[in-house]
Amino acid sequence: MDLVLLAIILVVALALIFDFTNGFHDAANAVATVVATRALPAKWAPAFSAFFNFVAYFVVGTAVANTVAKTVQADYVGLAVIFSALFAAIAWNYITWNIGMPSSSSHAIIGGLVGAGIAAGGIAAIDWSSVSKSAIGIVASPAVALSVAFLAVYLVYLVQKVTKWHDNHPVFKGAQVVSAAALSFGHGANDAQKTMGVIAALMLGAGYTTMDETGKNIVVPEWVALSAYGAIALGTLWGGWKIIETMGLKLTTLYANTGVAANIGAVTAIFGATSLGAPISTTHAAASSVVGAGIGSGKGANWRVVGEMLLAWVVTIPMSAGMAFGMFYLTRLPTVLAWIAVGGVTLAFAAWAIWAMTHTIHASDVEQEILPEELLDDGPEPMHPKLEGRGPVE
Repeated sequence: MDLVLLAIILVVALALIFDFTNGFHDAANAVATVVATRALPAKWAPAFSAFFNFVAYFVVGTAVANTVAKTVQADYVGLAVIFSALFAAIAWNYITWNIGMPSSSSHAIIGGLVGAGIAAGGIAAIDWSSVSKSAIGIVASPAVALSVAFLAVYLVYLVQKVTKWHDNHPVFKGAQVVSAAALSFGHGANDAQKTMGVIAALMLGAGYTTMDETGKNIVVPEWVALSAYGAIALGTLWGGWKIIETMGLKLTTLYANTGVAANIGAVTAIFGATSLGAPISTTHAAASSVVGAGIGSGKGANWRVVGEMLLAWVVTIPMSAGMAFGMFYLTRLPTVLAWIAVGGVTLAFAAWAIWAMTHTIHASDVEQEILPEELLDDGPEPMHPKLEGRGPVE
């Protein structure tokens, strides 16, 4: 087999590993609210979300994939650039997941591409129009999600005033399940395409795919799309319980009625961005909508955790860009040294990642922390126990 082709296959496999990490890192986007309110049993929630992640494959096009694919100018896209970007994005996903911090896989991969692209060809290597499109979506999505969730709380309260339903009425739990399905679909539709875009960019640079008839979009092979949706669904199925715990239990106190409002905010932002071909952060949209629902309901938010989360959001792009920049330069060392340096860093990180995945919390651990069903059914408590001792909820 041609060594270049073998290298491409290995980097494609690395891209699908990133997609897997995206799945478990961002599983909380869809299932945190339904787990927190017991609308779905914790052990079933990831499988539920994974199913709707994959269903998006049959419906959604490749607009987001093309936006991501064009982040680095085609003349500078190569194996070293894509490898370095993917390594950085995977590393950041694992680091933030291990501390239970909801950060953006979108930021991570875009930052990785920018860092590796600059290392390869300087500022001129980056398609800044593509980056700006991503940046607008990334900034706008939290604002839209939070605002819509805040307003949705009042719409839900209006429904309750007419119907006299309590906060955890079965209708609200059913609506939570339906909206969580839509959120999972939106997550798959937007985030799986980011991996499709990375693979498509690599294949275009290597001559294994082409631009379409308009000359504006890369032709994404069907097997690439199928693999990307499959990998993100598998990652979601594995579940990222540390981040589910943070989003469902530590940001604010949720009940079925406010959980519905949170999901409405996130779905609005994610579907809107996907229709525009903007690779937004589904994590930012989902987390912001939870905070918006908490504020709208009067429960407020745990501002200490929100502050930690915002800090992670701010540093994601520069951190992933820096790691990709450094990894690219390791690949430029003389042949033997490059293999030793890159191989050593990769193997060391892989060993730590495997250890972390085997020493993490699971569905049963999170389920023990959720308010008991009888408390949920009796109506709101002033504060979820996970919020106590972690700063004021205002």
